[in-house]
Parts: sequence; structure tokens; C-alpha cells
Amino acid sequence: MADEKSCAKRVARLRELMEERGYDAVVLRNNPDLRWLTGCERTFDDETAHTVVITADRQMLHTDSRYYNTFCERLGPDTAWELDESPVTGELWAAACVVAARARVVAVEDTCTLAFYDEFKHQLAAHSVAPATPRLHGDLVNIRAVKDAEEIDLMCQAQKITDDAFTHICGYIKPGMTEQEIRAELENYMLSNGASALSFGSIIAGGPNGANPHAQPGPRPVQEGDMIVMDYGCCVADYHSDMTRTVCLGEPSEEQRHVYDVVRRAHEECAAMARAGVIGKDVYDHSVKVISDAGYGDYYKHGLGHGVGVEIHEEPNFNRRNLDPIPAGAVITIEPGIYLPGKFGVRLEDFGVVTEDGYEPFTESTHDLVVIPC
Repeated sequence: MADEKSCAKRVARLRELMEERGYDAVVLRNNPDLRWLTGCERTFDDETAHTVVITADRQMLHTDSRYYNTFCERLGPDTAWELDESPVTGELWAAACVVAARARVVAVEDTCTLAFYDEFKHQLAAHSVAPATPRLHGDLVNIRAVKDAEEIDLMCQAQKITDDAFTHICGYIKPGMTEQEIRAELENYMLSNGASALSFGSIIAGGPNGANPHAQPGPRPVQEGDMIVMDYGCCVADYHSDMTRTVCLGEPSEEQRHVYDVVRRAHEECAAMARAGVIGKDVYDHSVKVISDAGYGDYYKHGLGHGVGVEIHEEPNFNRRNLDPIPAGAVITIEPGIYLPGKFGVRLEDFGVVTEDGYEPFTESTHDLVVIPC
């Protein structure tokens, strides 16, 4: 059942924004935002089947019969949410809520489709009302960037499974196994040991394939001398984990160990910099400096880190575009890498929470280069 106190605080944070902006109502359709507001775990899927209207004193949710009973179970009998499964479109329902509320300024989340927005406006006009309809542009994403205790606990649970999966897979990998075989074992372990879902399609990339940051696992067998990049995670109650470790199958070469050490140094120095108030770009720039000073600047071109929560990529970010200070309570990855085409790649990723005093990783797997015996 949803944590009513946590969810009530989240709705209150949205209402504070509404008051600041002068919004009488907001219309929301984005499933991750609805999961965050309602606390209904394992309810939302890939369909945009739900509409929420929130005013100063009401919080209303429209769904259909496929989800209605699940919402009732998740929310419980004393919920502040008003549930509606009437067989009408979300656009018609939202317009009727706005008319009943006599709302003059109605903010619409900009993740909704143009078709929804146009039909919503048409339905308002059919009621002979014409409220202002500004767009909510990233506002809920920014509010969601600061995690509460319940969210952090769920991500810690997900990371525990992820760490255990790393220990398991390091004892499983043998020369001759394909990347796909390793991926299947890794994902099956997580789903069999408490994960409700995978964070994303796991990356298992051996040898030259590891030089592709978002490599797709394939039929190539891993072999002695391969560096193997493993980027994966799982979900607990819809909250994600995200971790990357690079291991060596057999003893690493001098070059492989050197590249690994450079990536580890970049990671650990950036983690030491991270704390509330630091500028995202500054942390990213430091990772670039460490890797460039070692002679590998041309082989590191992605961002250093991203927020994690009910989505695998959230705000805030450690990248060249983020000129804003990182807030306390943000959960964010640190994942520098070096990718040498035709040879191998190395990435080292933790994720954790930014505090006033520093960075507290949820990840417990070692930063030492793990050598898998052949």
C-alpha cells in the first residue's frame, strides 16, 4: 500500500509550486510523475491510460477498468485520491474537472501529446470556458530531483540486489560464454532474488564491444584477456538501481590495468567533489581533466552522471550543460569511462545521494579491478 504521508508531502510540494505560479489546477499524464505522486507501485506500464487533475483542495485520478482495482488496492480505503473509472476519454474528464473547479489558470504537463492537449482545449470550449493553459515544462521532474526517505530506501534495496548480482556473475563467467548468456544469467539472478523489474536492458560487452558505451550484447564468446563491461540494474517498487563494473577475464595487460586505474581515479576524485551546491558542470569538467591529463581525452565523450529514481534517467546531471548547483537529496550516478576502439572499454559507475557534506554511494561493490580466473 502507498505510503500516505510521503505521498501527501509530494502533493504538497506540487501545490506550493501551483501557488507560486498562480495555477488553479494542473493536468498530468506522465506515468513516472503519477507513480511519484500516488505511490502506487507496479501499477503503471507503457500505456498512457491515466489522467490526474490537482487543485488546491482536490486530487483526482481517472483511469480505466484494467487498472481501477489495482489503484484501489494500492491506495487503500482512506486515500485522499478521488478515483474515477467512468468510460470517457481523459480529455473530456479533465475538462469536466476544470469546469467544476471554476479554474482560470490550468497548467498542462508538456509531456502530454498534442492530440490530448488539442482535444482538452476543444472540450473546454464545448463548455464555453477558456482558462489560460500554460505548460508545465520540467517542473515535476525538478521537484522529483530531491528524494525523500522512502525513495532512498527503495533504491538502496534495489542496489543490494544489484551488488549481490555482481558477486554472483563474477563466479559464473567462464571463457567461451557469449555476452547474451552472461546477460541472461545476470538478469535472471536479479529477478529471482527480489527485483520486480530490470532498470534497462543490461549491457554485457566483452573485448572490442566494450569500446561502445551503449553496446548491445551479442553472440561473441568472451575470451581470455577480455575486459568485460557490465552496466545493469534492477527495480524495487519501480525505483531503479544503476551500476557499471568492468572486470578482466584472466590477468590484465599493463595497458588495461593503467586505463582502469585512470577511470577509477576520475571516479573517486569526482565523488570526493560531489556535495550539495556544487555545479554539475564543474564535477564533469574534473572528470574530463583527469582523463585528458592521462592522454585519453579523445576516448571519453559522454556525461559523468545522471539522476536516478522512478526513471533511470532523471535530473540532475553531471555534464557540460548543467550550470546549476546540485541539491541536497539528489540521487545521481558517477560513471566516467575510457573507450579504445577495436580494443576494449572501461567504465566504473556507482550511484548514491548527494548531501550537504558529500556523496554517499548506495553501491557497495569493490572499486578494485576484479580478475576472473580462466
